[in-house]
Amino acid sequence: MAAIKLTIGFFLCLLGTTVIATTRSPRLGGPEFCNLQRLSTAQPSQRFDFEGGSIETWDVNDEQFQCLGVATSRKTIQPDSLSLPAFRPFPHLIFIEQGEGYMGIQLPGCAETFDTGVQKQQQQQQPRRMRGQFDESTDSHQKVHRFKQGDIIAIPAGTVHWTYNDGNQEVVAIVFDDINNPANQLDMQHRTFHLAGGISSQHVQGQQGGRKRCPIHRQQQGSLNVQSIYAGFDTELLAESFNSDTQIMRALQESSDRGLIVKVQQRMEFVTPEEHQEQRRQRRSGGSSNGLEEKICSAKFVYNLENEREADIFSREAGKLNMVNEYKLPILSFLDISAEKGHLQPNAMISPHWSINSHSVIYVLSGDAEVQVVSNNGEAVMSEQVNRGEFFVVPQFFATTAKAGQNGLEWVAFKTNKAPMKSPVAGYTSVFRAMPLEVITNAYEVSPSQAQSLKTNREMESILFSPQRSY
Repeated sequence: MAAIKLTIGFFLCLLGTTVIATTRSPRLGGPEFCNLQRLSTAQPSQRFDFEGGSIETWDVNDEQFQCLGVATSRKTIQPDSLSLPAFRPFPHLIFIEQGEGYMGIQLPGCAETFDTGVQKQQQQQQPRRMRGQFDESTDSHQKVHRFKQGDIIAIPAGTVHWTYNDGNQEVVAIVFDDINNPANQLDMQHRTFHLAGGISSQHVQGQQGGRKRCPIHRQQQGSLNVQSIYAGFDTELLAESFNSDTQIMRALQESSDRGLIVKVQQRMEFVTPEEHQEQRRQRRSGGSSNGLEEKICSAKFVYNLENEREADIFSREAGKLNMVNEYKLPILSFLDISAEKGHLQPNAMISPHWSINSHSVIYVLSGDAEVQVVSNNGEAVMSEQVNRGEFFVVPQFFATTAKAGQNGLEWVAFKTNKAPMKSPVAGYTSVFRAMPLEVITNAYEVSPSQAQSLKTNREMESILFSPQRSY
């Protein structure tokens, strides 16, 4: 009996050790040097102009971004323009600030067609001669995703994607790269692998106000030459692999002068399921996906953060907060990242809080606010007014708060965890609400009535606070 108990105890201990090992944050092995004694807002440091749009990048050598292991950029795509196919060795999130269009996300091993069943049924009803003609002339490809303003798009590491703007206004996309993600086994350098196009010195438009130059430009020292991965292969070997002519292969290899965003010669059209067909398919399968039956080839990659009815926190006086995590978008459970979009009414504020399990990288969409971030030793490492178009970071466990200005505040925040958690200081979900009165009175040397007010003065609000009169 003692031997059996000992064996069971050993396996329970082994199981507990395994659980701890698998849940430990892989991000602890990130950059060795982190100086978080001073945080500040950041503007783009470099701009690249192409024939169909532009890309603005924030300095990845900034200590704030280096410590968190992230990179950020802003991509602008003109109407009837195509952002060329590329992939990155780490997952990233794309927030559509403006515009609409199509995005292709090519998943290795998945079928080259997406069939809702409606198209197949229509083909079966056609005469055999017509079906044969249709099959020969129709392009088959993986599913193309439609996006619009307010969408967050999740891109797995190593997955090729492209973007096409078929609308009448520019597409503006905010890109968050999680370099220190466990999917990236290379290093902390920000890399993009291009399948078409490239960057040369003629595309660089100079420094945009950042403290340091773009690292790729600095390394090349003026002789910038980024090409597609095909450029490095032997032309004959490449032709053999495609079973194609060498002249076509040279076209694949010599496309860097066009840049990374190009104008299309004719308006592009794709075979893609209609939205109402998708909704019918979901209803037939028992409603929206809960993540259990979702396969990677049919996974959902897009989630809209503009829907007021799906807001996690809503207050007419304070604002609203929409979050997307692994439960709302199951693909994020594999990527271990998430996002939220918030809006503060004029003079409203966010409760002082800290993030338990993630860093936060925040982009200001509109308005302005006074933001404060406090370190573990009680010093304010950031106390600045943030404005439209600026990024700033809040490291894990650093306490932060923000009060909107007269124009309110709208922002999108990227998180380095698939299910981020906040711990607010004030409000009905705060640590003060959870503490006994005796603990508060003795910890802060206040009266019981004062301690009670700390617990209950914001008992009807959480995270987002409406403007209040001064005491």
